[in-house]
Amino acid sequence: MIILGFESSCDETGVALVCTERGLLSHALHTQVAMHASYGGVVPELASRDHVRRVVPLTRKALGQAGLSLSDVDAVAYTAGPGLAGALLVGASVAQSVAWSLGVPAIAIHHLEGHLLSPRMAEPRPEFPFVALLVSGGHTQLMRVDDVGQYTLLGETLDDAAGEAFDKTAKLLGLGYPGGPALARLAELGDSRAFDLPRPMLHSQTLDFSFSGLKTAVITRLRDALAHARPSATLVQDLAAATQAAIVDVLIAKSVAALKQTGLRRLVVAGGVGANSRLREQLVTRLRKVQGEAYFPPPELCTDNGAMIAFAAAQRVSRGLANLAPGTHGFNVYPRWDLAQI
Repeated sequence: MIILGFESSCDETGVALVCTERGLLSHALHTQVAMHASYGGVVPELASRDHVRRVVPLTRKALGQAGLSLSDVDAVAYTAGPGLAGALLVGASVAQSVAWSLGVPAIAIHHLEGHLLSPRMAEPRPEFPFVALLVSGGHTQLMRVDDVGQYTLLGETLDDAAGEAFDKTAKLLGLGYPGGPALARLAELGDSRAFDLPRPMLHSQTLDFSFSGLKTAVITRLRDALAHARPSATLVQDLAAATQAAIVDVLIAKSVAALKQTGLRRLVVAGGVGANSRLREQLVTRLRKVQGEAYFPPPELCTDNGAMIAFAAAQRVSRGLANLAPGTHGFNVYPRWDLAQI
């Protein structure tokens, strides 16, 4: 079965084709980063309108890459939530329209399930069960994954997500938008030991996270440093390095604790922050010491993309968990959608 997937939950328009037997056939992606940069963040109305402009050309591109036509598509998958309501409606309406015109099923996919299963597109492929660290600009969660559709929440952030902490700190340091990748690049030039930043909830008895206090600590350290010296490139580099180290230390400690609590050895990391090189390197090193294994999607599939949506649909189809009735006129999107509800 060939599945055409659409992702439009926020500021990336993604279209991909996945075959249930052969895997990923093609994927095309457009990011709106440049458009939103002057505003310092995503503007929902602009995001929705840009999805409208991009989705048809990207669909043609993905079909061309795979050497297929719409008539070859057996099912259409789309992100139904969570995300920005207007942005979700673009992808959902296009997907439902294509499915209806072809007389094939339209499969609604949870955005986080797409991230959760995306490392299974790469080799080596993690087998079930495993612990998953979902870490992005909007989500930081630890999940136990026993199979497709069988998810147990172990811990989540009580306030800011890890990616949000990256972005907010980058803004304080004047790094622009998007801040997370810029801060990570700058951190490579700094000394992470130059500033002693807190590791929130590092020693708590739960698997929950908290990152909001980190931003306050950075503000305080920055103010104190500037009171005694002029701003310098070294100062900003060191604060960036210290911030990244604090976030990574917490993510690794909680992930290791989750493996210990569940008795599992496999850890899957997904979401935009999963592309962070320091997190990847240190997590692999730490897990080796406890006989654990870490799995990551390819860096280009860490951010939102259509491939993860089409792949999640394929995984659901293979286990008889997808509604394969032909597409209809009616559909819903869910800007707030708990993964436990799917």
